[in-house]
Amino acid sequence: MASVALASGLKDRRSSDWQRSLLYLGVAWAGLLLLFWRDAADMVAIWWNSSTFNHCLLIVPILVWLVLQRRELLADLRPQPWWPALLYGVVGAGGWLVGDAAGLAVARQLGLVMMLQGSVASIVGPNVARGLLFPLFYMFFLVPIGEEAVPALQTLTAEMCMFLLGAVGIPAHIDGIFITTPAGLFRVAEACSGVKFLIAMVAYGVLVANLCFQSWIRRMAFLAVCVAVPIIANGLRAFCTIYVAQYQGVEFAADFDHVLYGWIFFGLVIALVMAISWSFFDRRADAPAFDPAKLQTPVARTLLPPVAIAATLLIGAVPFGWSTYVAARLSPIPDRIVLPQVEGWTVVPYAPTVPWTPRFVGGSHYLFGRYRNDAGQEADLFVVVYDRQIEGKELIGFGQGAVDPESYWSWTADTEAPRNGRAQRIQTQGAEREVLGFYRVNGVTSGSALQIKLATLRARLLNGDQQAVAIIVSSEKRGNRSPRPAIDAFVTSLGNIDKVADRFAGLR
Repeated sequence: MASVALASGLKDRRSSDWQRSLLYLGVAWAGLLLLFWRDAADMVAIWWNSSTFNHCLLIVPILVWLVLQRRELLADLRPQPWWPALLYGVVGAGGWLVGDAAGLAVARQLGLVMMLQGSVASIVGPNVARGLLFPLFYMFFLVPIGEEAVPALQTLTAEMCMFLLGAVGIPAHIDGIFITTPAGLFRVAEACSGVKFLIAMVAYGVLVANLCFQSWIRRMAFLAVCVAVPIIANGLRAFCTIYVAQYQGVEFAADFDHVLYGWIFFGLVIALVMAISWSFFDRRADAPAFDPAKLQTPVARTLLPPVAIAATLLIGAVPFGWSTYVAARLSPIPDRIVLPQVEGWTVVPYAPTVPWTPRFVGGSHYLFGRYRNDAGQEADLFVVVYDRQIEGKELIGFGQGAVDPESYWSWTADTEAPRNGRAQRIQTQGAEREVLGFYRVNGVTSGSALQIKLATLRARLLNGDQQAVAIIVSSEKRGNRSPRPAIDAFVTSLGNIDKVADRFAGLR
């Protein structure tokens, strides 16, 4: 009787501890989500609007299911606030500040997720956090990341198509991501890179690896299959589209691709991966998620729950407050900017073979004009000026730059870059251009996205100059003549890029 009463008392005590801990955790999460509501809202908007991340809408209910699956096991553990977990939250808050300063939305969102994860461990303690280890880890898949792999996947898909076309004897020529066959010109567009299925497949694969495998070797092998199969399947799909076009016509091939491509295709990929792996599953379907008996370690370095909540919110409030202060700092730019007079060059009407305009969203000022010199060389100058960089107003970001993702232009290759600049060749059907780009932020001029992000980071963290400028010089390829001599001649006549950019920003 005494042992039964003792067990009942311990169970009641744990139930009471859990009720308080869940209340404390709810307060901490509500405070963090309220403080960083813009980042949370941006993530949800991406999940809803971007087909690449529609699968993230399923991650939230999966997380709830994973926690509920562990509910009875967690009831055997006692939640105890633990201050070392606050250090993980500090790392997340620092990541958020770095992302905010550098204009990296994904870093801000990752920082928010880490702060939420850290708050769980700091309020319920290490034993419970170990019981929730996989759901906490799986929260990383809420962060919409992976589109940076699009160019590499486009190139890989195009190369796979060329290999398969050669294997079946169809003559083809490749130029970057453009493939020419007797049936016509084909472009491996961003949407055809297969990135959306690869990202979703990795998220699915990690879940299955946890639920269906015990051996870490088998888990890693399964994840390797989850990466390889979607890439190979996407290459086969692209090849089949070109192959069908060769014998049935381009319109029929386009209809074929529209029917095959999409979630039907993804479903086939999942079925193939599961068929390959099914016989290797080594974890029982009814196996417990963890053993509560192994998670009864005495907890040291505890703290009071109100202190844990206050510390969690303070960790988030400090970087948020500094960011707000820096963002409020004035960064004046001229009320108006005009195309510069360039010695030896005259502004002429812009009459391209195929229309082209760089994409820089949220700029304060834009300039675009065509110049011609006495030798008949022509160069196009594009300038964008930002008074400051914030969400939606970023000099460097996905979809920003010489190629508008919504246009028919595509990057084909990087070419020889000038000092502090970037050179690339872009192409569309019937036209080709070479483009030089110079970016300047807080006294740094570069064509490197990383260097400009670091310069933006220093400006925001150290309260430096917030103004940012992009100078893009381009020329069309006419016949067999390279456009590069015209670009180089114009850049030389334009003069010191640093001084030109600072004048546009109102810093000289």
